[in-house]
Amino acid sequence: MRKESYKVAFIGAGTAGLLTARELQRGGHHVTVFEKANKVGGIWRYDPQVETDPLGLDPNREIVHSSLYNSLRANLPRQTMSFLDYPFLKKEGGDPRTFPGHEEVLRFLEDFARDFGLMELIQFGHEVIQVELVDELTQEWVVESRTRKTESTWESKDELFEAVVICNGRDTWPGLQIHSHNYRTPEAFENKIVILIGNGATAVDILKEMSPLAKQVHMAVRTPSFKLLNVDHYDNAWQHLMIECAHKDGKVVFQDCSVVDADVIIHCTGYKFHYPFLKSNGIVTVDNNRVGPMYKHVFPPSLAPWLSFVGLTSRAVVFRVMELQAKWVAKVLSGTVELPSEKAMASSVEEHYSDLEKAGVPKRHTHSLMMEDVEYVTWLAAQLNIKPLKMWKEITVFSVLEGVLHYGENYRDIWDIDKWIQQIHSSD
Repeated sequence: MRKESYKVAFIGAGTAGLLTARELQRGGHHVTVFEKANKVGGIWRYDPQVETDPLGLDPNREIVHSSLYNSLRANLPRQTMSFLDYPFLKKEGGDPRTFPGHEEVLRFLEDFARDFGLMELIQFGHEVIQVELVDELTQEWVVESRTRKTESTWESKDELFEAVVICNGRDTWPGLQIHSHNYRTPEAFENKIVILIGNGATAVDILKEMSPLAKQVHMAVRTPSFKLLNVDHYDNAWQHLMIECAHKDGKVVFQDCSVVDADVIIHCTGYKFHYPFLKSNGIVTVDNNRVGPMYKHVFPPSLAPWLSFVGLTSRAVVFRVMELQAKWVAKVLSGTVELPSEKAMASSVEEHYSDLEKAGVPKRHTHSLMMEDVEYVTWLAAQLNIKPLKMWKEITVFSVLEGVLHYGENYRDIWDIDKWIQQIHSSD
């Protein structure tokens, strides 16, 4: 029989951490949120600083958490970033655009944290360096964190918790190579010949911003038929197949046999999950960006419900998914929703992995919901006894992508989202 409340630790005060902390607090649990930075927001906090190792390969580098570039705007409309009881409204003095800039998203999250009294639950400036299961029978976890006292000294402390929710994990990462994580503004690339690896939203935004300043911009892509941007509209931009090799003299050879004498290569290739602090006796691992085993992307079967992850999924309407995941974790810990047996959860995980393999889905896309968004959200809603909203079925990452391809690279400013949503509500 479950207790009425538990002492629960949260790692990270980004969107996932704030949502889940609110739900656990509502359930009467004792909540502590550990946040390395001095403010909430997670990936939505902009930091002009970049890492000393531009590719992020040096494990001893000083980590800069933010991956935001200065001009970044949301690539989903603000209506899809609203929570069920807390809409992302346009406010006086704020960014009124439907696809707002990162400052507006951060302001929304800060308001959310204040309005629900979450700020007093957060231990700012506390970096978690170890989370370890110390008693498998009683499911006690020790969380070791540290705070900086001076430039060269730290103070560490250990605390015991009955459950841990991990709400972070995307690691920050003769010519120059950098990862887009370390890109901020285009001025440094004036008159340079630049190669962008990737053709997702980040690569497209950077090309558009950099093209007026750079001498040439070349985009290396894995799937040429997938185009968020038509480079033919730019006098100094070209698209190629992926890079075949790079020579010491600076020449870069693409798989289409074209050659470019490049100054800079920017890797717009996504991020990796990384949990160096988690000591789970090898139960939870990260293999080619698959965090597992993970029942429904949230619970490791043998450690559930005392260890959970919120926010692993990608290529989805992420705020929506994270809110439902947060509610699910809260109800499971409160005992109002039951999980299947450990054996049943493990079997479900293996079946999911087998289905992905049969479909030819690479392991690195295990947590992608591109084609399963509606199914997954509907399943979560059923666990919570929530009637799915009509918008959830109609407004998905896939339907937004269709709009992006229809309206082109300036979709954020052309597309009348309010009219689209009105049509959805008025349709049968």
